[in-house]
Amino acid sequence: MTLDDLSDDVQAQYSELGEELAVSLDRETRNELAMLTSALDPDDPDELVRRAVHMLFQSAVETGNLDFHLRSGYDCTYDEYLSGMTFDEMTGADQFPQAQEKDDRRYQF
Repeated sequence: MTLDDLSDDVQAQYSELGEELAVSLDRETRNELAMLTSALDPDDPDELVRRAVHMLFQSAVETGNLDFHLRSGYDCTYDEYLSGMTFDEMTGADQFPQAQEKDDRRYQF
């Protein structure tokens, strides 16, 4: 898959998500959300869920976990996605391919 495939998939997922998302909670998640709601006292528990998504996303970016999964599935990184071009396109390496000849003569005297 490519950078274009990733862009298409992100747009498709964005459209599918819409404005609201119904999420089922298991006991552990419900307990943790109740604790956070009590401690942080947000106007709406939905705000904590939004914050959690932001924190998970930031953590995945900072640790390289997002790039690992993007490279595995789409052969690109988050930076490449943001710029809209691959590293090879940015550096021009795809425009001027180098000969793949092995030149051992340069080490001979």
